[in-house]
Amino acid sequence: MTDHHIGLIVPSSNLTMETELPRMLRAREEAEPGDRFVFHSSRARMRQVTPEQLVAMNAQAERAARELADARPDVVTTACLVAIMAQGPGYHCSAEDSIRDALRAEGAEAPVVSSAGALLAGLAALKAGRVAVITPYMRPLTEKVVEYIEDAGVEVVDALSLEVADNLAVGRLDPQGLREHWRRLDLSRADALVLSACVQMPSLPVVQAVEDEAGLPVLTAATATTYRILSELGLATTVPQAGSLLNGTY
Repeated sequence: MTDHHIGLIVPSSNLTMETELPRMLRAREEAEPGDRFVFHSSRARMRQVTPEQLVAMNAQAERAARELADARPDVVTTACLVAIMAQGPGYHCSAEDSIRDALRAEGAEAPVVSSAGALLAGLAALKAGRVAVITPYMRPLTEKVVEYIEDAGVEVVDALSLEVADNLAVGRLDPQGLREHWRRLDLSRADALVLSACVQMPSLPVVQAVEDEAGLPVLTAATATTYRILSELGLATTVPQAGSLLNGTY
């Protein structure tokens, strides 16, 4: 049995990152015995999904990384996708670099994964040049997400904003609602569907069902982050019933 230690930088009001990522990797443990995943979290304050609170949360990332460094994790992931994307195209690169530098300063050599960078990596792996997106955000923040994705060379053919500003309320949304929300999108030109462009908005229970219903690859911020974690650990990117990105093909 090999233990893989995963450091999580978590928004303080996030209810989902520490639920969906471990759930996927527990399912992988059951399907492929031999690897065990151990999680260590450090929190950064954020309650309302506003530009001001997102900037303030980003400023806490290096402190959180230094705390995680003491646990000597094998990989560190930071997830508030919109906190990074709202800062402008390409910001995940500098955000990952600053966390990596903080880890190195404390003697930790872990690679760094951001949910923003992971989503782009997942779309690239799927060779998705055109996507539709669902977010829980207010429309101006969704527009930032669209701009960020399109700057990376992926056309957003349609986007749906659920317009929930309170981050705790986002974490309490019923994922079953996504089985109806996706039908409001025009998928006629889409290569893939981003069912939840937010690690806080629950989606895992319906990812496979929506993929089966929509007939095209479905990914989320959480499934993409899990894909990148497994890739950085050098493990097969396989998680049962979590969509095409995690079926081991990519």
